[in-house]
Amino acid sequence: MLNFMTANTPAQNQAVREMVRDGYKRIARETSAGCCGPGASGCVATPQEADRLAREMGYSAEELRSLPDGANLGLSCGNPAALAALKPGETVLDLGSGGGFDVFIAGRKVGVSGRAIGVDMTAEMISKARRQAALYREQTGLDNVEFRLGEIEHLPVADNSVDVIISNCVINLSPDKPQVWREMARVLKPDGRVAVSDIALLRPLPPEIVKMVEALVGCVAGAVPAGDSERMARAAGLADIVLTPKPKYIEALTGWEDSLYRKIIEQLPAGTKPADYITSLEVQARKPGFGGSNAERCPGR
Repeated sequence: MLNFMTANTPAQNQAVREMVRDGYKRIARETSAGCCGPGASGCVATPQEADRLAREMGYSAEELRSLPDGANLGLSCGNPAALAALKPGETVLDLGSGGGFDVFIAGRKVGVSGRAIGVDMTAEMISKARRQAALYREQTGLDNVEFRLGEIEHLPVADNSVDVIISNCVINLSPDKPQVWREMARVLKPDGRVAVSDIALLRPLPPEIVKMVEALVGCVAGAVPAGDSERMARAAGLADIVLTPKPKYIEALTGWEDSLYRKIIEQLPAGTKPADYITSLEVQARKPGFGGSNAERCPGR
């Protein structure tokens, strides 16, 4: 049996990827759906519901109005573009870019001299995002976004070429998370930074939930403790790591009462709720430049 929480054989890891890819293939074919929100297990959200969920995650009404129609699939568990404090002229990479939601927001922030690149392993998502990119160019006059097919464990991106990496509720889906963090460190420029929103464990999930493929695609079964994310980032060579739990995001997601979360609640011990087990987690980090980490440059800290 596959274990979504520990290392598997290469063949088992590939089987996990295929399950995730199949789930997101179905989502891409819907008009809108959700990962950590409405529709993860088949209950399709309306665009209005997806926008409402995004506002709960910290996206502004202006950002949502500026998106091409259909770009918001309700896949958020945070707002990594805001966390990254993107600047004009930067190159930003979105891991697991889906329909392009965060890429289009990032593209506006980095402007004509910047670039926003999305990588996704699902061909249907890449096709959807590329169609949306044509609308984005018409709306903004910017030709600064692109979408590449590839796995986040093997990024189709050159070494030391990216200023900022963002990711929204995706790293938990990978069966080889240490490799994802190593790839992030590889493609970042020295002093480049990471701003990730993801799902993390507060305590172990009941085995019945871990076995649910729907919970894996729904960004729950593949989550790891926050401390594991910090250790993986540090082992990959990143520094200045800051973890910020956002429990209110899970409460908002649970409040949607979609079919996935109803199934999860059914498997929880009496008197507990999803927010007792999982949290949304913001992870910020930096690839040391020639001067090392901030702590190394300022030994008195």
